[in-house]
Amino acid sequence: MSTQIKFGLMLHGAGGHMNAWRHPAAPADASVNFGYFTGLAQKAEAAGFDFLFVADGLHINEKSLPHFLNRFEPIALLSALASVTQQIGLAGTISTSYSEPFTVARQLATLDNISGGRAGWNVVTSPLEGSAKNFGKVHPAHSLRYEIAEEYIAVVQGLWDSWEDDAFIRDRDSGVFFDAAKLHKLNHHGKFFSVDGPLNIQRSPQGQPVIFQAGASDTGIQLAAKSADAVFTNARTLEEAQTYSRKLQSSVAANGREPVAIFPGISPIIGKTPEEAEAKYQQLLALLSLEDVLAYLGRFFEHHDFSQYDPDGPFPDLGELGQNSFRSTTDSIKRRAREENLTLRQIASETTLPRGEFFGTPEQVADALIEWTEKGGASGFIISGPVLTEALEEITRYVLPILTARGYWQPSQESTLRGRLGIPFKVNRYAVTTPALADIK
Repeated sequence: MSTQIKFGLMLHGAGGHMNAWRHPAAPADASVNFGYFTGLAQKAEAAGFDFLFVADGLHINEKSLPHFLNRFEPIALLSALASVTQQIGLAGTISTSYSEPFTVARQLATLDNISGGRAGWNVVTSPLEGSAKNFGKVHPAHSLRYEIAEEYIAVVQGLWDSWEDDAFIRDRDSGVFFDAAKLHKLNHHGKFFSVDGPLNIQRSPQGQPVIFQAGASDTGIQLAAKSADAVFTNARTLEEAQTYSRKLQSSVAANGREPVAIFPGISPIIGKTPEEAEAKYQQLLALLSLEDVLAYLGRFFEHHDFSQYDPDGPFPDLGELGQNSFRSTTDSIKRRAREENLTLRQIASETTLPRGEFFGTPEQVADALIEWTEKGGASGFIISGPVLTEALEEITRYVLPILTARGYWQPSQESTLRGRLGIPFKVNRYAVTTPALADIK
């Protein structure tokens, strides 16, 4: 049997293109238009997509992307979308550097229960130093952020096990509401957090929300290998995806765990012919000015001002700039500019609007999806799309039928996110042997 490809849809305003709001296929106010998000969610669910995915950030300035400047908070948005969908998963981004484990555990457990077991958490550590100024904190160094995140995840998962699955009896005749032997206190006192617990909400139909992790640096891979159920990546080529997959799965195995699902984010540009795909690319390119692409590039380098350099000269030597933010991305940009001898204008344009390997006819895009999956680069894909409405329509109408005919895709009938992604139910750690709260004196 062929490998079954899984699909998520990235909800980020009008699309991944920084000026998608200018495109006629999307509303200009997409990032705060709930009706628009409802339509996308319901269409993705009807098409058989497995989950929705909401990225997030905590710092903006005048050079931030338009859909970053004015957007919904992920858990609030996903909770609202839970009420207008039935099966599709709901994964949202929350930072471990600028939130509290108890609050986040409660928010995600609530979403999981509201949705019937469809919640997922994309764990990030917040790369931009400006985030700290919104919370009155000092921005932790890269390695420290991941050390904090590791303990943070452990606390949240511990809180999610506060109640065993059948703890709430609710027997009206006897007057017994819950079994005290199945309530457990966390009593966590670590390097960064002190949390007693227990959590004041029951477990969900999938046991615990699915944990996604998005770090591609060595420290990010180490964190994912210890705790992630699935990983979101931004590999540019199949070779990059394979290299990342080998490193990740090797680290996962070293931690005594089964392989985790890998979901590259992709922005397919699809035309009925190669010429039509190229025309779409040129239309999207026309929405970008030199100032736009230089500003987009700058966001990966702590909003560095690239306008001070000759755009047709070589990529400038920036030293360690960006190493404490988007380290893996900045390393990739610098390496590609050097190896391919690209000018600043070229690398800025191609970073802002890459053609990528998912460009061309529906058959060519389907071939690429299958190749990445078969050759170990992906378990599935998160469709980011330059313009979301177009990307969803084109994948649904033209690509999924090809994948179905070749045996690589069929809609899942599972109702939980774990079920849809083939991730086992999360068994409560206290289910058999751990002393109960009632027994602790």
